[in-house]
Amino acid sequence: MRRALLGAGAAGAAWLIGAPPALAHGIAERADLPIPQWLFGWAAAIVLIVSFVALAVLWPAPRLQRPRLRRVVRVPGVVDAVCGALGIAVFALVVYAGLAGSQTATANLAPTFVYVHFWVGLVVASVLLGDVFRAFNPWRAAARGVAWVAGRVAPDAMPAPLPYPARLGRWPAVVTILAFGWLELAYQSRDDPSTLAILGLAYALVQLAGMSFYGIDAWTERADGFSVYFNLFARLSPWERRDGALHLRPPLSGVPSLPVLPGTVALMCTVIGITTFDGLTQGSLWQDLAPDVEQILLDAGLGLRTAVELTHTLGLLVSVGFVALMYLLGVSGMHTVGRGHGTRDLMRDFAHTLVPIGFAYALAHYFSLLVFQGQATGFLISDPLGEGSDLFGTADAQIDYGLISANGIWYVQVGALVVGHVAGLILAHDRALAVYDDVREATRSQYWMLLVMIGFTSLGLWLLSATSA
Repeated sequence: MRRALLGAGAAGAAWLIGAPPALAHGIAERADLPIPQWLFGWAAAIVLIVSFVALAVLWPAPRLQRPRLRRVVRVPGVVDAVCGALGIAVFALVVYAGLAGSQTATANLAPTFVYVHFWVGLVVASVLLGDVFRAFNPWRAAARGVAWVAGRVAPDAMPAPLPYPARLGRWPAVVTILAFGWLELAYQSRDDPSTLAILGLAYALVQLAGMSFYGIDAWTERADGFSVYFNLFARLSPWERRDGALHLRPPLSGVPSLPVLPGTVALMCTVIGITTFDGLTQGSLWQDLAPDVEQILLDAGLGLRTAVELTHTLGLLVSVGFVALMYLLGVSGMHTVGRGHGTRDLMRDFAHTLVPIGFAYALAHYFSLLVFQGQATGFLISDPLGEGSDLFGTADAQIDYGLISANGIWYVQVGALVVGHVAGLILAHDRALAVYDDVREATRSQYWMLLVMIGFTSLGLWLLSATSA
């Protein structure tokens, strides 16, 4: 096993030696790195192996299974009302801009807000500040407002919500996130402002209906895909709001308490698979393969648009399935250690270890998009409809592409991947100590998780380095 681990680390690093470095999203030149590109691969594998050995020696008992909270400040109830009102206002502005404004994607606020600030920016904000989306969630705020008014106007008590079906778990959230990934990566009208506005309204109506049937909190915590998605990353944050107060907790300690409902493993694989496919589409491998698949579909009688969308849909599903297979192989190996631990149980027990990997992939892949395209808000906020207004005097603002160098972005991307996978190792080791009765068995079980982490790290670095300029 030791030889296998060292071989896997060497292979994962060697895989990266010949790959030219490039940057995802928004950079049109390659970076001449001051450090040889092959060194990144070796360094990543070595860091993971050293971290594994250090954990085995210095971490003999679980420390993260029960987070230690320190109360910082009480949060007044009015904060929820103010944040909810702001969330509704922003949602209304984005929808109005999408419907009434220019249909040129770069001139309209809606596409930039949805794909940059909402999909990417809120992930980073969740890790830094906690579950901020819960406070600003517009459909949750609207439902709470309606419930508050109804409770004071209705002569009789409101009927109790239906019990949320246990078998559904987080599967509605899986469908939501996968559908958004398809919208972003496969749908040919992905950046059409009016389409985004209509989809946003439709999604809000579905959430309001679900909350009216099954209760606001039960639906939000299980079925609202975006609430579930951002809450995953908020568990990495040192901040947690509970019982009307803001608390501090040790880093990573909020992740092990993630309730593993049906669909949780599929959700994590979907989150990582979407980013994996997004990176893959920018590389030469996909650009060489996709036209052949599209031609087969064209020869079968499909139109060009349908052929392109179906090709990307297949690629997205295969990417999600590949991530799931990597995780399954690692857990299947763990199943051979000790007794009484089935593969399905282990998949659920260690599902939370994929959360920091999901964040690492998202930050590494979308960092340049967030840094550069995020600046577009400066002029879009003054002219949200793209019709020549200048509400705040910033309509002439420009994107500063010199804000950070290409090398700087590369270092952030690689650092995010390595740190995220080390965090995954820490969570897996801590959970193994809680699952296995014998410390030696717990350590042996993590040989397999180390292989999984090296595999994910190698995949992430390859996706970055293989991206076309």
